Amino acid sequence: MKIQIWSDVMCPFCYIGKRRFEDALQQFEHKDEVEIEWKSFQLNPDLKTDPNLNITQYLADIKGWTFEYAQQLNDQVTEMAAEVGLTYNFDKAVVANSFDAHRFAHLAKQNGLGDEAEETLFKAYFTEGKNIADHDTLAELGESIGLDKAEVEHTLAGNKYAINVQQDIAQAQQLGIHGVPFFVMDNKFGVSGAQAVPVFLQTLEKSYSEWATNKQPKLDVIEGDSCEVGGDC
Repeated sequence: MKIQIWSDVMCPFCYIGKRRFEDALQQFEHKDEVEIEWKSFQLNPDLKTDPNLNITQYLADIKGWTFEYAQQLNDQVTEMAAEVGLTYNFDKAVVANSFDAHRFAHLAKQNGLGDEAEETLFKAYFTEGKNIADHDTLAELGESIGLDKAEVEHTLAGNKYAINVQQDIAQAQQLGIHGVPFFVMDNKFGVSGAQAVPVFLQTLEKSYSEWATNKQPKLDVIEGDSCEVGGDC
């Protein structure tokens, strides 16, 4: 049974959702029959990379909030992340466009390292404060998960996998996906946001039952915390 996950590297709920989904998958009786495919999504495709910007101030500026309010929201998300064992350091996060990080992820996916790429990108952005738009940084991350560093550098130097990123985004639009994370299970059931573990587990079980009996219901969506294009996050 195939599960597709639309995600953006700089979406805090995507990393949290990844952990909750993984927890549910570990409890799922048929987890060995599940294939996971990560799909690209950009919350802010026009974002200009600027390592000198403070991410909290940037968020306040683009939303028209006070710095204190933006800080409060980031603190709340940091607490949510800690509940699933993740460390968020927003004070170290680099304002960076995620397009090349998505190209990097597609290269990794072609080499059977899609999940490893997503994990290392999330950790680099939210925990380690690395610039996920920097090609040297991405090459080092690639090498750390088993990719050939020279291949990563060559890929990023050109436009390879750009069309793959754009196709993922276009597919998301066709499906009516406006926020991430978004999980599509066997092209039948959709889960929007970083849902609680029981919700993921219940949907896994329902999807598997439909998949096993070859039923074809329409896409039903369960809504939850997510980041939306042009919306609050």
